Amino acid sequence: MFRSLASRAALVTGAVAAVAVLIAGIIALPLIRDAAQAQAQSALASQADLVRDVAIRPNDFDLDNDHGNGNSDRALLGVVSYLRAQGVSVEPIIPGTTLPSFMSPEQIAAIVHGHPVSGRKCTEGTCVFIEARPVGTGTGIVLVQPISVVSAVTSTAIGRIAVALVIGFVVAVMIGLIAARRLVKPLANAADAAHRLALGERDVRVTPEGPAEVAEIAIALNVLAEELAYSEGRQREFFLSISHELRTPLTAIRGYAEAMSDGMVSADETVQVGNVVSAESLRLDRLVSDLLDLARSGAVDFPVNSQTVDLVALVTDAGEVWESRCAKEGTVFSLELPDMPVHVSTDPIRVRQIVDNLAENALRVTPAGSPIVFAVTPPGSIEVRDGGPGLSDDDIAVAFEPGELYERYKGVRKVGTGFGLALVGRLSSRLGARATAGKSNEGGAVFRIDFLTASKPVN
Repeated sequence: MFRSLASRAALVTGAVAAVAVLIAGIIALPLIRDAAQAQAQSALASQADLVRDVAIRPNDFDLDNDHGNGNSDRALLGVVSYLRAQGVSVEPIIPGTTLPSFMSPEQIAAIVHGHPVSGRKCTEGTCVFIEARPVGTGTGIVLVQPISVVSAVTSTAIGRIAVALVIGFVVAVMIGLIAARRLVKPLANAADAAHRLALGERDVRVTPEGPAEVAEIAIALNVLAEELAYSEGRQREFFLSISHELRTPLTAIRGYAEAMSDGMVSADETVQVGNVVSAESLRLDRLVSDLLDLARSGAVDFPVNSQTVDLVALVTDAGEVWESRCAKEGTVFSLELPDMPVHVSTDPIRVRQIVDNLAENALRVTPAGSPIVFAVTPPGSIEVRDGGPGLSDDDIAVAFEPGELYERYKGVRKVGTGFGLALVGRLSSRLGARATAGKSNEGGAVFRIDFLTASKPVN
């Protein structure tokens, strides 16, 4: 019944309010009773003083100013009658006569000796207030009032206070319910957002509200949603990039396999074709090994193994694969290489990935009969130029941004997935190189990779 946070909060609030009402009642009831009795005793004492004064100085209260002509006792009789009408008994204390039974001998003696008496006495279940005053030598008067008169007034006051406490209890419970619902609402919104995130939604956002601790949950969920979207975006980019890397060696192997099955490879070319297929399969094996390493480590990037690399030899090997592919598409492939090796410190597998991605991009946009050029220039640069439609100045500025050129030219000309050039930029940065784009002399685009950590040629 009380499994939800709101119901439990309301229950706790009600319990606290009930305890507060109970404690207030326990403390307030005796205080009210004692205060009422003290006030009644004080009022009775004032009345006793008044009766004493009237009895001692009757002429001061002579309303007719007849100065003792028989009417001086009217004031005393009037006061006594009034008090008796209010439930206050007024009795004389005269030695030798019947004395009030509710006064003790000690109290009688005090009056006889001229001392006032104030107190309470209970006899046979009846409790009274007593106020006695001396009015002459050995004589006095005593005022008696039942405590039950005060109890009736006290009961009325206690009843009103009890009603106020009950109303306060009800109000406290209602406030607790409202506060509990307001507290639970942002938590319920946060739980709903978490379930939606678990179902794959990534545009979920929660408005921070409520106490600081509850608002922190909403903020944390918003951060989690952003990080999930970013992480999954990186994973998508990664898988698209991997598709680029796997496609190139697979395409080369399939092309040569088809050529061999069609009898288009002569006996003299068998060894060369076998070497190319072997090299591409080794590259493919390296990529698969990288994927396994990534899966084991939980990373989303490739390791870099730097060594001294001859860019001329690397580009020459790549040219053997791409020359064949360009021939099938009708484009004119050529190499521009220096007469001597160009050595840099880098990862040859990653450099080959860069060259293959740039070549894939060039072959896609270059029409038949137009050139594609691989070039190496000292001290350590690689260029891939084409005779395609080229790039505008705005294109050059965003050439290596993921998906930018794809969004601009999809439906206009042949485009890839939009991540090939982005991968080139990222790999270049990891290798300590710089990737730039521009306009080539062949009429199309040129992509240049400058290796900033060139090493001296090895003799």
